[in-house]
Amino acid sequence: MTAKISVCEKTAQLLLRELMLKQDMSQQVGGRVELTAAELQLDSLLHQLKLKEMAASPFPPSKHFFKVRHIVQKSPVFKLLQKMPKGAALHIHSSAMVSVDWLVMNATYRPHCYICFTWDGSVQFLFSTNTPFLRWGCSLWKRLDVLRASLSDVTAFDNSLMRNLTLFTEDPEMSYPTQDAVWDKFEKTFMALSGLITYAPVFKDYIYQGLKELYEDNIMYLELRLGQSKAYELDGTTHDRAWSLEVYRNTTEQFRANHPDFIGSRLIFSVHRSLSVSQVKQAVQEAIEMQRKYPDIIAGFDLVGREDTGRSIWYFRDALSLPSEIKTQLPFFFHAGETDLDGTDVDRNVLDALLFNTSRIGHGFALVHHPLAKQLSRTRGVAVELCPISNQVLKLVSDLRNHPAAVLMSDGHPIVVSSDDPTLFGTTGLSYDFYQVFVGIGGLSANLGTLKELAMNSIRYSSLSPQLQDKAITIWKEKWNKFCLAAPGPEATGH
Repeated sequence: MTAKISVCEKTAQLLLRELMLKQDMSQQVGGRVELTAAELQLDSLLHQLKLKEMAASPFPPSKHFFKVRHIVQKSPVFKLLQKMPKGAALHIHSSAMVSVDWLVMNATYRPHCYICFTWDGSVQFLFSTNTPFLRWGCSLWKRLDVLRASLSDVTAFDNSLMRNLTLFTEDPEMSYPTQDAVWDKFEKTFMALSGLITYAPVFKDYIYQGLKELYEDNIMYLELRLGQSKAYELDGTTHDRAWSLEVYRNTTEQFRANHPDFIGSRLIFSVHRSLSVSQVKQAVQEAIEMQRKYPDIIAGFDLVGREDTGRSIWYFRDALSLPSEIKTQLPFFFHAGETDLDGTDVDRNVLDALLFNTSRIGHGFALVHHPLAKQLSRTRGVAVELCPISNQVLKLVSDLRNHPAAVLMSDGHPIVVSSDDPTLFGTTGLSYDFYQVFVGIGGLSANLGTLKELAMNSIRYSSLSPQLQDKAITIWKEKWNKFCLAAPGPEATGH
């Protein structure tokens, strides 16, 4: 009798354990996604490939991305992710959306491009018919075609320009020992990029190239954070915001005409958090006016810039209250909680973002430290825009297996994957970030269902109208099914 009870107890315990494991798995991102036969076959392949990569040394997500990018590029998992229809990119900045190779080999080779070398070791660019006036902290301006003609090794020079337009370095720990150091280079690089990409003829081609690089990475829709820089012409005249919006809309329409399965692109009007309350209030007013004039392309408003040293969302409460005061709608898409500080106004940005009814949370690295914010984000369907490579490069986390998004993923929190500033990190599209999420943050628990839900999330949590979301999902599903059917079989693992 005792033996029988023991066997029954063990059987019940085993069944209970299996039930608990199943329920636990069902709560994670993608845990409730039912897979077809073709999807199950691909899922099995991905699992085997991931096991191999997790057993290898070095394991890429555990190391600084700059040190392992070449390993990731050779990864079978990464190559599959490149082919995967990823839906939408919802967190990319307009000043860093194309490959640095294109910027140097295309933009800097155009006529009338001048360069000056700054005292702090950076560069600045300007297009002009005549030699530009001297700037404080900068050398004499030199026209690039003349400078290149005087050099014996133009390739080495172009490579040095690329290093000035990206944070990429072979020894990131030495180059960027602190967050202050990496943010200093980050901001200098944006300044270097500005003179190139705001030149009107480059701006048009730059937008098209950015859409092209996303499309080539199997992305079908973009929401871009557009800064306040004004485009300029060769004679120095500048264009207003409306001109940039018209160019953006026309360029997107041209791209869509050439790529009918690309859904489109919208803009999130962005201003720097170093501005005053009155300046931000003026920017909010301008965003409201622009949204009325261009409702098809203006998605909403955001505050950008380093949170640790910048002003908090609460600091700008009077400016951000303007839409509700005048009874109009202006969706917010706030950067919030991009910090490893705890108990400060900086990490409380996640609460204040929700207080102002943000539509999504940019980064949300600090979200797990605020149970109420985490709960509200989930119940309201406010997705976190996860940009893992950015978080690692900017020194919020060193080993991506320890990224707080692992907690969010295990709990089925609304998440979308994005790349933040691809130019600066030496990436294009979203595949690199998807790799880090799938292999590193998600670990072995992340499967094809996880990838499927993350891709669909990017459409569900976009600012597209319900009708356009349905259209996008339909197109995406067709692409997804083709991707799964075309994937290699289990023999691809070598087993």
